[in-house]
Formats: sequence, C-alpha cells, structure tokens
Amino acid sequence: MGVMRSLTLAGAALAAMAPVWAHHSGAMFDAQKTVTLQGTVRTFEWANPHCWVQLLVMKDGTAQEWSVEMGATTELYRSGWRPHTLQAGDSVTIVVHPLRDGSPGAQFLSAFGADGMPLGKARTRTSS
Repeated sequence: MGVMRSLTLAGAALAAMAPVWAHHSGAMFDAQKTVTLQGTVRTFEWANPHCWVQLLVMKDGTAQEWSVEMGATTELYRSGWRPHTLQAGDSVTIVVHPLRDGSPGAQFLSAFGADGMPLGKARTRTSS
C-alpha cells in the first residue's frame, strides 16, 4: 500500500506542475534578427507571466510604440532587475529579436541605460 500511495502522490505532484511547463511559443519572434531600439520608456510592467516594456521609438519624426516582451519576474530578478529598474521617461537602448511580421513588437535580449551601462547583469557596454 505504501508504494501505491507514493506513486499517487508523485502523480499528483507532476499534474500540479503541468501549468509550469505550459508556455506559448516564441515562434512569432525572428531569432535570426537582432534589432537595437533607442527610445523612451512609456511603461515598465513588472508582472507575471511576463514583464513588458512599452518603448517609444522615434521613426521619421513620429513616436512609434514598441511592445517588448521580457521574462517572468523571478527570471528577471535573478538577472539583477527590480520593479523600479525602468521608470516612465527613462531613455534606454534595448536589444531585441523583432516580430516576424514587422509590427513593432519584440522579445527582450538586453538593455542599457542612457549612460551606456547595462541594466541587469549584462556585461557589455553599448558603443557610442
């Protein structure tokens, strides 16, 4: 009876973890392209399942809003990010994989402040 109970408990634990494994695909992002965006933070959303940066990027004299998908709060926290790392109005440079369809959205790779210093635990500086 002990073995059966252990198997039942193990099965229940695995079933409870199933939502953790469920995740949407990153296929909408073009991992073969890397784009560097320079702009002003409109909002930084520290939330699960993903954090987001809404970035205003000037294009032909008009501000274009980019939605940049980041990782989960726990992932970002381990990488040195905090809920206050970015504030509305901050000037930043963000390196991303853009959406395949060309719309202004992307997957986050790294970020640098206005001083060129990395945000989080990135180790390289942007070139001026």
